[in-house]
Amino acid sequence: MKEFPEIRTDRLILGELSAKDIPQVIEYAGDKLVSDSTFNIPHPYEEKDAIYWINLAHQGFANKSHYVFGIRLKATKQFIGGVGIGINKNYDRGVLGYWIGVPFWNNGYVTEAVKAILAFGFDDLQLNKIFAIHLPDNPASGKVMLKNGMIKEGEMKDHLKKGGKYLSVIQYRLTKAEYELGGVAE
Repeated sequence: MKEFPEIRTDRLILGELSAKDIPQVIEYAGDKLVSDSTFNIPHPYEEKDAIYWINLAHQGFANKSHYVFGIRLKATKQFIGGVGIGINKNYDRGVLGYWIGVPFWNNGYVTEAVKAILAFGFDDLQLNKIFAIHLPDNPASGKVMLKNGMIKEGEMKDHLKKGGKYLSVIQYRLTKAEYELGGVAE
């Protein structure tokens, strides 16, 4: 894969991030509600954070260790969030991550984007397992995983540290075999 892929869904375009996305990344990722619902988005979120994230996405694609997509509305091409998959080549495994700007919450956009990224991970990248974690205070993220057929594996107590606090996370998974069977919703 020499060029960054573009994935189209019914309502979205998942594509390469660019410098022109920086103002929207700062605006949406900078919302404290987004930071509070994720484990890796700081608050305050500044221009240097957006530049770092976009550079990380480009480096990840170059070395095939991360595929980070901007989520855009198909009708307007407006940037609304991000979704990606980090690759562990030794185990044919990926870790899924996503966020979306608060004005776009509760519209099913993340569920639609995750479905497309799971297909990309299994069909294009030939992964055997994709997993994702969410904070217990963000059950909506767990619902996104469940709607995409992912299976809850368990809770990991005090697994991450953010802002000086230890955070527990809930992990979900989907294996290639489960994906091929259409996922297994709880």
